[in-house]
Amino acid sequence: MRRGIYSVINRLAQSIRGSSYAIDPSIPVGDIFRISLSRLSYLIRSFLIFGYSPRSRVFIGPGVSISSKKLLKLSSGVTIGKNSTIAALSKTGIQLGKNVSIGEYCRLEASGTITDIGLGIVIGDNTGIGSYSFVGGAGGVQIGSDVIMGQWVSFHPENHNHEDLEKPIRLQGVNRKGIFIEDDCWIGAKATFLDGAHVGRGCVIAAGAVVRGHIPHYSIAGGVPARVIRSRKDLQSPA
Repeated sequence: MRRGIYSVINRLAQSIRGSSYAIDPSIPVGDIFRISLSRLSYLIRSFLIFGYSPRSRVFIGPGVSISSKKLLKLSSGVTIGKNSTIAALSKTGIQLGKNVSIGEYCRLEASGTITDIGLGIVIGDNTGIGSYSFVGGAGGVQIGSDVIMGQWVSFHPENHNHEDLEKPIRLQGVNRKGIFIEDDCWIGAKATFLDGAHVGRGCVIAAGAVVRGHIPHYSIAGGVPARVIRSRKDLQSPA
C-alpha cells in the first residue's frame, strides 16, 4: 500500500511538472499526506484566483497578494509561497516559466512607481527563488532556466541620477540597464544584483556577493563588489 501511495503521488506530480519526479521514500506516509493536503489547498486557491484555465495548474500559498493579473503569465507547475507579493503592473508584465518556485515572503515588483512604470520580469523554466527575496522590474530582469537561489536574494535594475549637487537626488530621475542571469546558475543567500549586472551561463555566485557588471560563463564569483575567484572549468578532472 505504501508503495502504491508513493507511485500515485509521483505520477500526479509528473503530470503537472511535465518531467520525472520521485518523492524520497524515507518520508513517513503521514507526512506525505500532510504535504499532499497542503499542496492541494495551494491548487484550489489557484482555481479561486484564476478560474479554470492553463494558469490554474499552479500552486498559490495562503496570504499571497497578486495585482494586475492580466499582466501575469504563469506556466504549469508554478508555485508561489505563502505571503508573497506579485505586482505585475509594467510594460511587459511578469512571466514565470514551467515549474518556477517562488519562496515564502518574496516580493516580485515589476514597477516601483506609477509615474514611470517598469519594463518587467521574466523567469525561465525550473528556476527557484528562495524565501524573503526581492525582484524589482524597473529596468527589466531576465532570469534564465534551471537557476537556483538561496534566501534573501535581491535584484535592483535601476539607479538614481545624482550628478546635480543643487537638486535633490529624488528629483534627478533614474537610469536603467536591466539585469540578466543566464541559465544554470547557483546563487547563494543574500546575494545582491545591481543594475547592469550580467551573469553568464553556469555561474556560481557566493552568498552575500554584490554583483555589478559582467560575470563570464562558468565563473565562481564572490565579494563586495563581486569578482571572479576561478572558473568552474578549472575544477574538471583531466581526461
